[in-house]
Amino acid sequence: MNTTTTPRPAQNESDKVKQGVQDTAHAAGQKAQDLAHKAGEKVQDLAQAAGQKVSDAAHTAGQKVSDAAHTAGQKVSDVAHAAGQKAEDATASLGSGLKTAAEKVRENAPHEGMLGRGAEAVASTLERGGDYLKDKNLHGMAEDMTEMIKRNPIPAVLLGIGLGFLLGRTLRS
Repeated sequence: MNTTTTPRPAQNESDKVKQGVQDTAHAAGQKAQDLAHKAGEKVQDLAQAAGQKVSDAAHTAGQKVSDAAHTAGQKVSDVAHAAGQKAEDATASLGSGLKTAAEKVRENAPHEGMLGRGAEAVASTLERGGDYLKDKNLHGMAEDMTEMIKRNPIPAVLLGIGLGFLLGRTLRS
């Protein structure tokens, strides 16, 4: 008896089909894995590009806000300077007004006697005050006030306390 067995053609065909299906499935799986990898890279590239665009937009917006703040600050500075200049002009104008008042007092007041001396003292005081306001303006007056406080700190503090007390009583009423 011959014990050699010959493979059956049907089983051999079935194995080949199985092998072909496995190879096809493996190739499809490999292709799907490659496509998924490429898609992941594309998504990553798109995300990086979107992140860069968002970063650029945020930078641009920040720059615009900074520019707007600078412009607003410049305008505030210009307005403050103009207001300061107007205050200086008003102080000089007040000084001129005091000098004019001194001239009017001299013209209309008696020139002799006790009333004449009093009127001359008032006119002189008005004239000196007018000259002071015209010459010093607000800036010079502030410097003089600072110097006076430095020379006389205790009376300045007491004066401040007294003015604060009077202001408080006035506002409370």
